[in-house]
Amino acid sequence: MVLHVVERALAAPSVSRAVVATDDERILEAVRTAGHEALMTSAVHASGSDRLAEAAARIEADVIVNVQGDEPLISPETIERAVKALLESDGCAAATVCEPVETAEDVLSLDVVKVVVDERGHALYFSRSPVPLPREAVRRYGSLVAALEVEPALLATFRKHTGLYVYSRAFLLEYARWPQTVLERAESLEQLRILEHGYRIRVVEAASPSVGVDTEEDLRRVRAMIEGVQSSKFKVQS
Repeated sequence: MVLHVVERALAAPSVSRAVVATDDERILEAVRTAGHEALMTSAVHASGSDRLAEAAARIEADVIVNVQGDEPLISPETIERAVKALLESDGCAAATVCEPVETAEDVLSLDVVKVVVDERGHALYFSRSPVPLPREAVRRYGSLVAALEVEPALLATFRKHTGLYVYSRAFLLEYARWPQTVLERAESLEQLRILEHGYRIRVVEAASPSVGVDTEEDLRRVRAMIEGVQSSKFKVQS
């Protein structure tokens, strides 16, 4: 899975180098055997961004893109959009991406992170809970589950956060010096540390859907999608 992520990252025109930061010797060996770069990092980091900061301190680059290792379907164009958003932002500390929520199961899942943005595309909050809650629809039907079943158009209320961040190297190193914050610990979402310190995060639309692999079901789904694409290519070539 991580090799798929590396290959997709390197396919983005703005990415000149891809380095896997890990605390697992098995991942390190797998990545290096495949001919890619990998760095061993501490096993005690509070979040992926803290691990990234350790790696960034050993790398010369002005802009750091954090593509999480559980996003094997991330689009290179999505990476490009996020990099552009940070470079053109009006003082944002980071950029990230979102995409539509397609099922009621995703709305209700604690593994699917939802994001709420303001009119300028800046993140207001990230949560594992269904936000924003369509209060009147929930009152009308008695529960969110019922509301989504009767009015599937309510799905458009929600945006799913995709596991991708872009930072300036200087900000990332500063971020890693801050202790975990209350909301970050409560939601187990590292990006909330940025918002709780009063910094802004620019959110842009992903170029295409991605699937973060958090469960066995996610893994089966992604394998089927990748195998389907490879099968289609084979049929075209043959």
